[in-house]
Amino acid sequence: MQVEELLPQFPIKEFHPFPRALLGPGSHELIGPEALKLGFKRTLVMTSGLRGSNIVHKIVESMKYHGLEVVVYDKVESNPKDYNVMEAVAMYQENECDSFVSIGGGSSHDACKGARISVAHDGRNVNEFEGFNKSENPKNPPHIAVSTTAGTGSETSWAYVITDTTTDPDNPHKYVAFDDASVTTLAIDDPVLYYSCPVDYTAQCGFDVLAHASEPYVSRIDFQPSLGNALHAIKLTAENLREATWNPQSLAGRQGMMYAQYIAAQAFNSGGLGIIHSISHAVSAFYDTHHGLNNAIALPRVWAFNMPVHYKRFADIARAMGVDTHGMNDVKAAEAALAAAIRLLRDVGIPERFVDVKQDTYSKNRLGQGPTKFYENAKTIVGDAADVDRITNHVLGDACTPGNPKECTFETVRPVVEHCMTGDLDDLLS
Repeated sequence: MQVEELLPQFPIKEFHPFPRALLGPGSHELIGPEALKLGFKRTLVMTSGLRGSNIVHKIVESMKYHGLEVVVYDKVESNPKDYNVMEAVAMYQENECDSFVSIGGGSSHDACKGARISVAHDGRNVNEFEGFNKSENPKNPPHIAVSTTAGTGSETSWAYVITDTTTDPDNPHKYVAFDDASVTTLAIDDPVLYYSCPVDYTAQCGFDVLAHASEPYVSRIDFQPSLGNALHAIKLTAENLREATWNPQSLAGRQGMMYAQYIAAQAFNSGGLGIIHSISHAVSAFYDTHHGLNNAIALPRVWAFNMPVHYKRFADIARAMGVDTHGMNDVKAAEAALAAAIRLLRDVGIPERFVDVKQDTYSKNRLGQGPTKFYENAKTIVGDAADVDRITNHVLGDACTPGNPKECTFETVRPVVEHCMTGDLDDLLS
């Protein structure tokens, strides 16, 4: 039997490796020397382009200054698509590159991880590696991941997420691939690179962090080495996200969120995720919406759904978020955690329902701009019964769903999805 077949049946926990990392102000300036130490000669840089900043130019020029040859692929899209990966693979092969650098958030890092897996298998389509450790060659090109957002954690995790555009056009598919061979060689997290991140994008990425931290803390995997990291990342997010959002030049706020996202990713790397992420993957599959925004909208509903299974753990989360729970029992404290999450969401200005997300709602919006004909009719989030049904079905097939602490069926999950679409958050507090 494969390990993944044994894990659901026996109390065996699997610890997944982390890459070496450089964290802190100025760390991105070390990329040239670090690339040379790793043997880089001709590198493919994968990025979204980061239009409006000079981050890519600065890093590329630094690498060239140190004698490295650089080829740039800057067409990675939000919610990276399979064709982004395969275009980069073709460019890598045509230019006889020997290494990768990804610059950006989760989209750039995930696409790059998928490209490395493909390159290691003679250019096979990245969609063939959906699932758990599907790659057969453990050796692939070295990879330095430079983060420009505090959210993803992809620079230190064994997961990457890709949208498969080859499936049924009426049923788009976004999947998670978990593969130890995809772990980066070096992660660089420099809070100075976050200064140019838009206000709304900072807030949404911050809720990706809160999802990354809270889901392993209550996961049915119950991986003890992850729990301390998870709780500390929740604390750091509660303390720093407002400052990082509304005072974007604050080094303290940006650095606090840098550590929060890094630590949270280390928590979920072995501690698992749940249906906050499954709902996010499903909604972005159908609407190409931003992952962090999706997580923010789903998080309060999923916390409320899971709370009866783990009142004590959610009480711990309340304390980590700064709630004074003295005199409260676990149920009341858990409810206070939910109230604190909703307060944070409102304080950083995130839409509260999916139907509130419009084309001009936020800076990374791609509603109606997706890669296939399907998305031309997805300019608004519908949220009707048929929409809720198809998203619920996608959630049930997501690789993150088995880690959810409360059992998930169509009948139990559908109301959660429906509330994400059209429900009032105040209903959860009554």
